[in-house]
Amino acid sequence: MLYYLFDWLETKNFPGAGVFQYISFRAAIAFVLSLIIAMVFGKSFINFLRKKQIGETIRDLGLAGQSEKAGTPTMGGLLIIAAILIPVLLLNRLDNIYIILMIFTTIWLGVLGFIDDYIKVFKHNKKGLTGKAKLIGQVVLGFVVAVVMYFHPDAVIQEDVHVRTTAITSDEILRANNGSSSTVEMGKTPAIHSTKTTIPFVKNNEFDYAWLTQWLGDEDGRWSFLLYIPIIIFIIVAVSNGANLTDGLDGLATGTSAPVAVGIAILAYVSGNVIFADYLNIMYIPHISELVIFAAALIGSLIGFYWWNCYPAQIFMGDTGSLTLGGIIAVSCVIIRKELLIPLLCGIFLIESLSVIIQNRYFVYTRKKYGEGKRVFLMSPIHHHYQKKGMNENKIVQRFIVVSILLVVLTLVTLKLR
Repeated sequence: MLYYLFDWLETKNFPGAGVFQYISFRAAIAFVLSLIIAMVFGKSFINFLRKKQIGETIRDLGLAGQSEKAGTPTMGGLLIIAAILIPVLLLNRLDNIYIILMIFTTIWLGVLGFIDDYIKVFKHNKKGLTGKAKLIGQVVLGFVVAVVMYFHPDAVIQEDVHVRTTAITSDEILRANNGSSSTVEMGKTPAIHSTKTTIPFVKNNEFDYAWLTQWLGDEDGRWSFLLYIPIIIFIIVAVSNGANLTDGLDGLATGTSAPVAVGIAILAYVSGNVIFADYLNIMYIPHISELVIFAAALIGSLIGFYWWNCYPAQIFMGDTGSLTLGGIIAVSCVIIRKELLIPLLCGIFLIESLSVIIQNRYFVYTRKKYGEGKRVFLMSPIHHHYQKKGMNENKIVQRFIVVSILLVVLTLVTLKLR
């Protein structure tokens, strides 16, 4: 909203109004505003939840310090969502298809997670929303995102972008970040619809999903959506559930997601800037720079929420937050066409999910073969395994955060290491 106001003021030659044209300025404001919302209003929100007796029900898992968490306010994801959406609605261009997708994702999964938490807290049903209902909600989101990315006229890319490198002023470079500058000469590569995405550690680091249907005689990739849509649905469901599984210790999901959000912001920035896209030899995605502002709001909201969620937590995000976080991260990676980097970028989510899958599969296998189920880990997800080994909860969280930062750095390195 403020973007349109200042855009109008610029047409009236209002001093300083043009600063809102710069992605970096709006991203900085979004970060600060979301941080303030989460930190300043966090205490009041916690008191409100306590007054309404909206507390977490804790299962007795035999873990140290677990019983003390009973009654801690939950549904803190509402605070995260508010801290994201308010800056986004104020600072983003709301006609941008990618921002529309991100807002839809945030609200859709926020509602899904809220229903799950509501059933747990107010209906006193520890199971919450059924797994089938959650899956249907996530599949619907994945389907919408995949269809929009495949068919929408603005979801395009430009390859082999080259820019004039002589006599470019700093102002031209900044405006090129918006993809709206006529002073930066780009190579004559047309904007095209494509199912191409980035793969790591390969010289020509792009993979086209259309290749998967060529063996059917579909040389022009006309039917590639039959594979593209299910793959995108799987990615979004997997990452959303991975974030949900990671939300098991004070500050764990928040702390490990913040570095991932930083990585997404950087990837969106370089993908939407013709100068960096040319330098890094990656596909240029028109209009994707607006996602940097959304990612900045996400980073600010996570850091602000971590202030209250770190050990010992004064509030939990609940499924309202964890499902939404996972979905936001997954959809962001899809629209910047970096979804195949998710196993590295979101390595913590992957490890948490794999630990649960391995534990369950091995238990079923050994029960069938030996008549008694055996376990690989003392408990899953894997963060509980370390708790069972006697490691301090806070130390587990901090080490997972360090690993998350390392994985994000390695992900960014793949842009040049090929």
